[in-house]
Amino acid sequence: MGISQWLMVAIFIATFAGLVKFQHVPERVFSAAMLMCLGVSFVSYEDILANAVNPGLVTLILLVLCSFSFERTSVLRRLSTSMISGSAFASSIKTLIGTAFSSALMSNTAVVASLISTIKNNKVVNPGKLLIPLSFAAILGGTLTLVGTSTNLIVNSMLIDQGHESLGFFDFTIIGVCALSVCLLVIFLRINTLPDMELQELSTNEYLVEARVSLESKLVGKSIEENGLRNLDSLFLVELVRNGRLLSPVSPDEVVQAKDKLIFSGDISKVLTLQQFDGLTLFAEQDGLLRENLTEVLIKPDSAVIGKTLKSAGFRARFDAAVVAIRREGSTLSGKLGEITLQSGDFLILAVGNDFSSRTNLSKNFYILSGHQPENMLSGWRDSLTVGGFLVTIAASALTPLSLVTCLIFYIALLIFTGCLTVNEIKRRFPLEIWMIVLGALTLAKSLENSGVISILANGIESLLQGQSHYVALILVFIITLFLTEIITNTAAAALVFPIAYSMSVGLGVSPLPFVMAVAFAASGSFMSPYGYQTNVMVYNAGNYKLSDFVKFGLPVSITYSVVVLAMLPWVFPF
Repeated sequence: MGISQWLMVAIFIATFAGLVKFQHVPERVFSAAMLMCLGVSFVSYEDILANAVNPGLVTLILLVLCSFSFERTSVLRRLSTSMISGSAFASSIKTLIGTAFSSALMSNTAVVASLISTIKNNKVVNPGKLLIPLSFAAILGGTLTLVGTSTNLIVNSMLIDQGHESLGFFDFTIIGVCALSVCLLVIFLRINTLPDMELQELSTNEYLVEARVSLESKLVGKSIEENGLRNLDSLFLVELVRNGRLLSPVSPDEVVQAKDKLIFSGDISKVLTLQQFDGLTLFAEQDGLLRENLTEVLIKPDSAVIGKTLKSAGFRARFDAAVVAIRREGSTLSGKLGEITLQSGDFLILAVGNDFSSRTNLSKNFYILSGHQPENMLSGWRDSLTVGGFLVTIAASALTPLSLVTCLIFYIALLIFTGCLTVNEIKRRFPLEIWMIVLGALTLAKSLENSGVISILANGIESLLQGQSHYVALILVFIITLFLTEIITNTAAAALVFPIAYSMSVGLGVSPLPFVMAVAFAASGSFMSPYGYQTNVMVYNAGNYKLSDFVKFGLPVSITYSVVVLAMLPWVFPF
């Protein structure tokens, strides 16, 4: 290889390293890779502009825009209320199968978010037995159709960029249904191995609650024990912040001083009992918003508050709400509430003001789990039009010569014309991050081709695997993608491995489809890590699971999924 090829390889490796180190901002990593490729002339600005309007990428963006209206319909609320009924076994079957087939058409994160509160509060099935299976069912459901998950659409975009026709809407279905059926059987056989969660444990969700001792408080000068702060109902004093210093654990003999910050954890429903203590002010109370009617929300992956503290995010002014408590599993929260950096998947308890429900930025930033719902929820004929129109759009693209892009353009025009979706909402919530990830991935793949790296890699693979089965190369692609999706995001894993998989098919002189589909299915196969897929993060936070719970329960599912997909790929998509 020459200098230019080695430089391109270095950019590719640097992109991978960047995705591992900066997992929360993959769009910035891919943008940097795109700029480097443009800077060293591996691609031209014409190439980048062509990639920006790639039909697969446009399809993905249009689907995201449609989801802004779809998630405000009643379909997810009706779904959540119809799942848990009858026996525990029947409820589990309805929940998992319903989740899977809903995720084939809708955002699986939205489906899971709508069901979390229902499952946690149900009296039929222990939530500990159902939350991890819920996430797995949503992941498996996403593999059923082209639009089931963004991973499928990203792979489709990169395939179109190579000059091939778009994948069909149901090209994933045969393998997806088989994998779903067998994996659900494994899940049901092993569902009792998941830990039982006592209802008491579920109500003490390890939320972090902050209270401040005022200058005139009668608590000042007395010990924690004397003030009765050690024996609260379902609340436990875990930390004390004094003059910027953190004291933990807090001794019963510790004397309370003015301006101390007392950090409690436990049952958020008991938070108002802290008001009974003279001069003890809750964090939300400082904003004049503390009320008995609290609202629980889950931070979305694309929320504008991610990576910011409550103060730097301007949380109170932005949402007319103050954070009473924060909960996050997988890492320990510590220190003052206002100084905690918010992350995707965090659960927040909000004390909301009168304008909270009318704020137009709620649906971009949160899934509302309980309490006040946004006022812009669709109802009546707009609700029916949005749901029915979406189903007609999908059916038209699948059963007629019309492309999915064409159908989606008309569908969005209909939503805007009828007021189901506004231009302002599109401007506020345009999925720039997704657009930059796919655009960067397409540019990276084009640079690998233009620099000659793909050709060299294809020739090397041809020589290396000469006389070997094509199936060996297919298994290798699948395993690499499966490994990467557990340590970086599923979309990033698919974007990185696609050029390698495609070059393998070229080097072996076979159809690229089995290799492309191997990347798509493997990138969705995150069953052993709570961090590999967004729905896993959500249920990990909601269910107080341990990492070992995911590994023990997910390993058999992952093995089963891999065996089924690898066995069927050469049969459905011959070499």
